[in-house]
Amino acid sequence: MASEADRNPRYHTQKMQTHLQETITHLREDIDKVDEPQLKAMFETSAEVLIGLKTAFAHYEQKNESAWR
Repeated sequence: MASEADRNPRYHTQKMQTHLQETITHLREDIDKVDEPQLKAMFETSAEVLIGLKTAFAHYEQKNESAWR
């Protein structure tokens, strides 16, 4: 049976934003650890995409986009 927290959408959006931020941080840290320019670009592009996704979760929580109203 699901707990009260499990039923709360904010619990899930917050949890996902935390996971996304951890991955963003990891990607950005690894940029300085590799020498290959293409891989650096892939890490930076991936981080930017995840930032957009994290923002979408925040907008869902805030209901400030017409799609989430």
